[in-house]
Amino acid sequence: MPEAGMEKAAERGNPSFVWRAGQERRYAMIRDAAGERIHGRVFEDGCGVGQYLHHLAQEAALAVGLDVELDRVREANAGLGSALLGVGEALPLPGNTFDLVLSHEVLEHVDDDRMAAQEIVRVLKPGGRLVLFVPNRGYPFETHGIYRNGVYHFGNKLFINYLPRRWRDQLAPHVRVYSRRDLAHLFSGLPVRVVRQTVIFGAYDNIIGRFGGLGKALRGILQALERTPLRVLGLSHFWVVEKI
Repeated sequence: MPEAGMEKAAERGNPSFVWRAGQERRYAMIRDAAGERIHGRVFEDGCGVGQYLHHLAQEAALAVGLDVELDRVREANAGLGSALLGVGEALPLPGNTFDLVLSHEVLEHVDDDRMAAQEIVRVLKPGGRLVLFVPNRGYPFETHGIYRNGVYHFGNKLFINYLPRRWRDQLAPHVRVYSRRDLAHLFSGLPVRVVRQTVIFGAYDNIIGRFGGLGKALRGILQALERTPLRVLGLSHFWVVEKI
């Protein structure tokens, strides 16, 4: 990837371009958390090229997505569902509209995550749910790369997230990382209740594609840790938040 493209991906993240085991697993989690809401009005905040939106649209009465990148919106609109161009801090949507909102690895990239969270809650109906995935500060790797001396360095960087926040944010100013306390603070004072909060590991499809059975064994071991206190080392927070 050219350097300009890498920096853009670092700032705004890469969407899911293909549907593999990792996406299938997370979609099952989304469906379970949503319950019957998945058949109602559904909004994906940060839909990328529409991989999740396409699947949601097959079940929902209405499926709407939003992304900040015009080329991604165009690609998402080539499939099922309808995608809008916009930013999470000012959703071009009426309040109390959606039964379900999905925010999948997006809040870490917005300019103002508190405002984006407020907007999500605003567009949810009372009783509607947000299904949220964001990076976990406890994960040993910073997966979005780092900046050093003004130059972006792509790839997984070990132990960056364990540095004091000031130092960590100097190396990775382009992306946030969250502790459980950070997320609690993000939603404090909003009319919501937390239905579920946990931490999950990834599906490691790229590793499996390269190493086969060894990769599958690694995935099995790490995902088994989700049922233990060592889940605090997982890749992403998985929260289900309901508007009251």
